[in-house]
This record gives sequence, structure tokens and C-alpha cells, in this order.
Amino acid sequence: MPHAVNLISAMQPGRREAGCDEAGRGPIAGPVYAAAVILPAGFHHPLLNDSKKMSRSNRDKMRAIIEREAEAWAVAAVSAEEIDELNILRASISAMQQAVRKLGVRPDFLLIDGNRFMPFDGYSYATVVHGDATYASIAAASVLAKTWRDEKMEELSRLYPGYGWERNAGYGTREHVEAIKRLGYTPQHRRSFHLKELEPTLF
Repeated sequence: MPHAVNLISAMQPGRREAGCDEAGRGPIAGPVYAAAVILPAGFHHPLLNDSKKMSRSNRDKMRAIIEREAEAWAVAAVSAEEIDELNILRASISAMQQAVRKLGVRPDFLLIDGNRFMPFDGYSYATVVHGDATYASIAAASVLAKTWRDEKMEELSRLYPGYGWERNAGYGTREHVEAIKRLGYTPQHRRSFHLKELEPTLF
């Protein structure tokens, strides 16, 4: 059993808070995903943590628990094409806003992982650096965003074989870069993400 993490259950106890987080800002291919989660008051689970610090099997277990026990949850994605149009920061914020809008109930307050967000729909919110390792609702959102995105990248890897997305989730690994050199770009690649390894050389 992993070491239990003491996540904070709420910033403003007594209000319905939605934790929000994204997954996939750094990859060079695939959509960016975001989730919004409203947990029951006082929710605690020993496996819950920042999704990056959890094993895959624990993320999958926790995803099932969150989807079953959350008061409300929603996931949204913004495509590679939209990322190129908007830029990755705005695309990530858009994905989080879309996830909040898909919730079955309206939260009183939003807890946003990171330090950047944009006002929308009259919501009050707070940004929290390392929020996914601090607040339970943001950690839960990080688990949903990560597991849903990984699942999508595995699906896309079957449509576009050879890039290793089922292993690298679209990140710019050596395997992925070599595949682009060999196979070219796909519609899932973010053309606005420039890799030094793919720049033409003069010699």
C-alpha cells in the first residue's frame, strides 16, 4: 500500500467545490484533456494523489472509485488542431471550462490546478500551484484527465500505428521523433510544437 497522502478536502468547507486539472500540455501529439470533479464532503481515499505520482494500476482503480462516488464529474478534450489555433495554455483553460460546463450540478467555487485561468460564466475560483498534490478534488480531476487521455492515445495509436503513442502518450520521446522522421506527421500532431530534433539542418 502506498504511503497515504494528506490531501485537503476543501478550501471553503460547506461550499460545493469543483476541482479542475488537465493532462497533456506537454505532448507533441494528441488532444489535451481536462476534468472537473465535485467530491462528497470529507471524501478521503488512501490511493488518491497527484496522478503523476500514482502507478497506472492505482490510477485505474481510483478512476473507477471517483466516477462512482463523486457528487459530479465531467471530462472534456481540445483537439491538436484547436491547440494549434489557440496555443496550449488557452486550450488547456478551454478544456477545463468545458468540463465544468458539463457537470450535472453547478459548483459554488472552482479550484484550478496551476497559476493561470480565465473568468467565465460568473464562477469564482482560486488557482493553486501543485494543487493536484494539495486538494483531493484537484487530485481526483488529475486522475480522470490522465486516465481518459491515456485511453484516447491508445485508441489513436491503433489508427496511427508506428509512433508508439500507446507507450509515450504523444510525448516527444526518441521513438516518437524517429517515427515522425520516418512516417511524417499525422493530423494528431501539434504543428505549433517545434522540436529541435526535427528542424532541417543546413549541412
